[in-house]
Amino acid sequence: MENEFSKIYRKRIKQKKELEDRTKKIIVTVSAIIFAFFFIMPTLLTLTNSFMAATEINANYGSIFDNYGKNENGARTYISKTVNLKFIPDMVTFDQYYTVLLKSPEYLLKFWYSMIYTVPIVIVQLALASFAAYGFSRHESRIKNVVFFVYVILMLMPYQVTLVPNYLVSDFLGILDTKWAIWFPGFFSPFAIYLLTKFMKRVPKELTEAAEIDGAGEWEIFSRIQFPLCKGGIASIMILVFFDYWNMVEQPLILLKDVDKHPLSVFLSKINQGEISLAFAVAVIYLIPPLLLFLYGEDYLVEGISYQGGVKG
Repeated sequence: MENEFSKIYRKRIKQKKELEDRTKKIIVTVSAIIFAFFFIMPTLLTLTNSFMAATEINANYGSIFDNYGKNENGARTYISKTVNLKFIPDMVTFDQYYTVLLKSPEYLLKFWYSMIYTVPIVIVQLALASFAAYGFSRHESRIKNVVFFVYVILMLMPYQVTLVPNYLVSDFLGILDTKWAIWFPGFFSPFAIYLLTKFMKRVPKELTEAAEIDGAGEWEIFSRIQFPLCKGGIASIMILVFFDYWNMVEQPLILLKDVDKHPLSVFLSKINQGEISLAFAVAVIYLIPPLLLFLYGEDYLVEGISYQGGVKG
């Protein structure tokens, strides 16, 4: 009887624990779905609203631009009308995409300016960072530590702090209002160097020492050991750098006087009432490159984050 009672008791305890585990999983799953919905809601709203007619968009969101920042006395005030968030348009239309893609080439021109400013920065910054990080990770010296510390300080500074020096240097070099004014500060950004140095320092020293014993030179060690083992980290940094400069606003506003040379990010940051309907379509087009890059490099990004000591975590 005692053994039978013990079995029944253990069975009930087990069932109770399983019920608690299922309840916790349900709560966590529902919470995750709710949070995911709120995180994806702005993107979903942008996508669906890009197919709305201009009149419907102005009716739903026009009060933001009509009432914000002014009242009868000219003082600053908040929105006085309720904004109507709609996920499903009353009538689906492609007029915004037709205007952006075919009727008004200035928006596509700004899109390609975004690509022209961002892609060279990503390529050159990663190339310079790879060589610099290899030197920082391979050789120990007091001077190297001081230089790396300066890199860390520069990385911690907000871009707004270095914006005036960048403007003065660009003006001195005569590259103000040109692509080089955007490129040069991006080429030598310390962000990629700092992160890539940390990745390369995780490569086991036994591998490089064994290569040196076999007669490998610095280039062979870099190209055949360090670089291949840090591909995940390089891909992760590439995605982060691309996102950072794809969304830049301050640099073009200060360093480029010609409004026609501004990237699409500046347009999206200065939307006025007459461009509300186009803004949704432009935002969807603007979202495509970073989204494709993330989807393509998601595995590399996870690998770069989980990389530990030369192997996957």
